[in-house]
Amino acid sequence: MSSPRIAVVGHVEWVEFALVDHVPRRGEIAVAREIFADAGGGGGVTGVQLAKLGARVELFTAVGSDPLGRHAAHRLREHGVDSHAAVHDRAQIRALAHLADDGERTITVLGPPDGPKGSDVLPWNHLGQTDAVYVTAGDAGAMYAARAARIVVATPRALPGLLDAGTRVDALVLSWSDAHEQQLASRFERAPSLTVRTAGARGGSWEHLDGRTGAWTAASPPGPPVDAFGCGDGFAAGLTYALGAGLEIDDAIAYAARVGAAVLTGRGPYGADLAAVGAPR
Repeated sequence: MSSPRIAVVGHVEWVEFALVDHVPRRGEIAVAREIFADAGGGGGVTGVQLAKLGARVELFTAVGSDPLGRHAAHRLREHGVDSHAAVHDRAQIRALAHLADDGERTITVLGPPDGPKGSDVLPWNHLGQTDAVYVTAGDAGAMYAARAARIVVATPRALPGLLDAGTRVDALVLSWSDAHEQQLASRFERAPSLTVRTAGARGGSWEHLDGRTGAWTAASPPGPPVDAFGCGDGFAAGLTYALGAGLEIDDAIAYAARVGAAVLTGRGPYGADLAAVGAPR
């Protein structure tokens, strides 16, 4: 069987990372001992992680018209992503992330995520030959194009475009601890076929429209934990890849959990050796 074709439709941010002893408390001034920057955002991170897993992946996204936007698109290509990036007439969306010694991370996005639009001149027809697509942001036209894929996996944060397009979602991935995602998930007019709720070190649970339910325990990291940045995106990447490959729900989630755990062992979203996880099978 040939490797499944996977796509990501979503947003890209330019992220500045600060390594700190601990996440700053209210009123505290934190001094970073190290800083670095890279292309990030839910769409960008998931696309890169899929490429690191060995997937045939295309990313449909948008960047700013300034030099930082061009640099973000360049960095995605350097990470091995087949990226189709529309250029929107705006400054590149940026984000700040604290990476603490206890593995925790906090993120502040400096502006609303901006995904691709259906009117952008991108090869949307490729999505019709895609086994699975993961969507994080985009307007109704982009979400309508994504529905051409055999399987659509989504984060609740893509809700505005999905609602406007009336797009059916095959799998919805959200965090138990994120109240905003929980609230967004409750607003879907058509319940997803599969809803997957992650709970970090406690594993998570899933439910299907046909009445089936299940739960899983967290996978053990293949090395010492470093930081949690990108672990949720890694889980979503693994789930999309596995569902596209035809795995059953429990097997797909187990694979996704291994990917998320592996991401925990690297610095930032791309520091882990995801090639060691291998393709879903």
